[in-house]
Amino acid sequence: MDDDALGGSADTQDVTTAPLDWLLDSDPAIRWQVLRDLTGAPTAAVAEERARVATEGWGARLLAARDPDGQWMGGACFPGRGRGEPPQEGSQPWTSTLPAMMELYDFGLDPSTDVAREMTSLVQANCRWEYDDLPFFDGEVEPCINGRTVTLGAYFGADVEVIVARLLADQLDDGGWNCWTENGATVSSFASTICVLEGLLECERATGGSPQLRAARRGGEQYLLDRALFRRKSTGEVAVDAWLQFSFPTRWHYDVLRALDYFRLADIRDPRLGEAIELVRRKRQDDGTWLLENTHRGAVHVELEDGDGRPSRWNTLRATRVLGWWDARG
Repeated sequence: MDDDALGGSADTQDVTTAPLDWLLDSDPAIRWQVLRDLTGAPTAAVAEERARVATEGWGARLLAARDPDGQWMGGACFPGRGRGEPPQEGSQPWTSTLPAMMELYDFGLDPSTDVAREMTSLVQANCRWEYDDLPFFDGEVEPCINGRTVTLGAYFGADVEVIVARLLADQLDDGGWNCWTENGATVSSFASTICVLEGLLECERATGGSPQLRAARRGGEQYLLDRALFRRKSTGEVAVDAWLQFSFPTRWHYDVLRALDYFRLADIRDPRLGEAIELVRRKRQDDGTWLLENTHRGAVHVELEDGDGRPSRWNTLRATRVLGWWDARG
């Protein structure tokens, strides 16, 4: 894709025009975040709606899909042997423990609730990685998997220091990470790097972090910023066209909105984000929504959206938050 496909400049739009009624006419997983982030609702009202994630809608259905031992589909990254239909070409099943727990994290399942504590305890006791049969919260070999596992452990209260130490040791000289490091890769991957950055940030928020963790995070951030979140450093060209299309859930994949959401959470306003911000702004539809553009195919427990090319509540919420954060920089 050439730069002309990115479009020209866009006028700043008032993100308060987001279709709030449409966003609120949804699942508790979205409603509580809209109340908190877009409407300024009272804390008690936000907490009341968030509590419904465990008992209603998508969250309740996902929790009910667990095996008796607390896993999903008998596997960590993939369903256990004989579980589920064989994946179609170009797809990956999203029904095992790691993607299911990541969805509950995205839903904002309160980690202090009994159901979240029980879930975490059972996974810790019973779930093991396909790689070397390691316990779930000890991680495995790929940074893109380990980063998401750190996100889950830090958020849900499991000890993931072993994985954090491995990630710090696995950081490459250019500042990022790559899932193929074990096979000799020496150049970082955008996808691996964003997975790790999200995990390190969640760990820092939960524990305060260490100087080494913060330094590693700075290195990964610079890797993305030096490339304007989507360009090749060597040529300035768009690295992968699909990164300009917004997905949800993102799984292990990278896109510009996912990266901006990370920088929003980290509260890092850098001028090198400007081009990516304008890309998000231009994708806003006339009715105030953003579309789902790049669903990552595979079996799921719960369908969260109406399909590619249709208005997406998740992308609308996420993009509205990003632009609101950026435009409030004063």
